[in-house]
Amino acid sequence: MLENKEQQKVPNVTFTLRANDEWTTRTSDEIFNNKTVVVFSLPGAFTPTCSSSHLPRYNELAPTLFKNGVDEIICMSVNDTFVMNAWAQDQDADNISFIPDGNGEFTDAMGMLVDKADIGFGKRSWRYAMLVKNGIIEKMFIEPDVPGDPFEVSDADTMLNHINPSACQTSAITVFSKPTCPYCKKAKALLTEKGLTFEELEVGKDVNLTMFKALTNADTVPQVFIDGKHIGGSEALAAHFS
Repeated sequence: MLENKEQQKVPNVTFTLRANDEWTTRTSDEIFNNKTVVVFSLPGAFTPTCSSSHLPRYNELAPTLFKNGVDEIICMSVNDTFVMNAWAQDQDADNISFIPDGNGEFTDAMGMLVDKADIGFGKRSWRYAMLVKNGIIEKMFIEPDVPGDPFEVSDADTMLNHINPSACQTSAITVFSKPTCPYCKKAKALLTEKGLTFEELEVGKDVNLTMFKALTNADTVPQVFIDGKHIGGSEALAAHFS
């Protein structure tokens, strides 16, 4: 039975990590005391949903979460520190702290340790997320207790919506760009300044020139689309927000 531990103190655990070729530790007190921390826990590093959706979106929304009072974002899994370090390097998720709960002590104390022996995983974490303030769990988002690996409520957007609904982005933004284009950098900087996330498609790499011209009816970059509407280049984007 999965447990909701809202209004309770986080478990007191010492995590063993490997950093800069040395063994080190972080305790629950060091992580959570006098801070606001978001934790999202998942079944395993390198697994499909965790790598393609769960982790990347938290990394993407991290700047917005930080602006809204979050001090640290923790990705936790019942994996050893070497696996978690390799996954962190593979994902290039600089906004996230990777905490290995190698023995499952924290996860077990949270009531989230489940048996995944049927797929050869052994004991692993159920997928969930929580907001912790000064060591006390304010809110938990626990995936429904159904077969498989549901991913419905522990996502970064749900967490941000809980923290500050007005900070949630409702628009889908696509930027066609080239790496050396100064106007592309200007457009992307403006979107970032506005706290907006966007999909970037590099012309010549992610989309060929013929397709780019067909989609945008333009010859120059950047070209920005918001919710399917063609906004235009960097000046048009600035005018859109003025």
